[in-house]
Amino acid sequence: MQLGLVGLGKMGYNMRERLRNHGHDVVGYDPRPEVSDVASLSDLAAALEAPRVVWVMVPSGHVTHETIVELADVLEGGDLVVDGGNSRFTEDRPHADLLGHTGIGFLDCGVSGGVWGLESGYGLMVGGADADVARVMPIFDALRPEGERADSFVHAGPVGAGHYAKMIHNGVEYGLMHAYAEGYELLEAEDLVTDVPAVLRAWTKGTVVRSWLLDLLVKALEEDPELAEISGYTQDSGEGRWTVEEAINHAVPAPVISAALFARFASRQSDSPAMKAVSALRNQFGGHAVQRISESG
Repeated sequence: MQLGLVGLGKMGYNMRERLRNHGHDVVGYDPRPEVSDVASLSDLAAALEAPRVVWVMVPSGHVTHETIVELADVLEGGDLVVDGGNSRFTEDRPHADLLGHTGIGFLDCGVSGGVWGLESGYGLMVGGADADVARVMPIFDALRPEGERADSFVHAGPVGAGHYAKMIHNGVEYGLMHAYAEGYELLEAEDLVTDVPAVLRAWTKGTVVRSWLLDLLVKALEEDPELAEISGYTQDSGEGRWTVEEAINHAVPAPVISAALFARFASRQSDSPAMKAVSALRNQFGGHAVQRISESG
């Protein structure tokens, strides 16, 4: 099958290679000429045979929107666009309507697998019409792990459902990662435990907490046993925030995901104003000692 792929970053580049390895004809476009097959989106459209399928794999938000607006101009009725980035689900219906005015179809596809997807395959969560999903199924089959279609691919519902499912997936990921991180810190804090990486490695087989994320933590500790080369400063890409907002919208208690998100915020503070206030209050009402910053800083 022929596919246009817009965005050849960490995931898009590997997706192009995986699809080509499975015999698909992929024409990729990226602003970086050293990785791009064509010079522009117009050239991408010209290089594809109608009716075209174009997969968008660019950063969420403004970049995705501008890409879809430009594709609406260079594609034509009968073509189909798949947004495989981490777009917010609320953006999907407006994008589908924008493309639909000229007869272009739209699917939203949450993609999980990161930089390991080239070798291991990707988990796929798709939203859109049945006919459009069926049309792109050869691509989905090539991207998913071999022999695991039923367990790694889902047509989650109409437009927006794929990105909603991926948003919640990433919110759960926040909670899982932070639970492992807290376990790691507790193990490090206890002198009785003399080999923390080995303990975590022992959890990776046969235990109820085994997972790929745990495997990756063990790998990280093998490469840097003290994590000395890594700062605790942790960004968030948006999905955790959106998940917490959806929990509020639906009145669904989500204390674990919320706490994991707020922990990321805390990681960016070199000195917490809130904790300064707590320290000051303890001193005021109870005379508790306050650790003061020296005049020299």
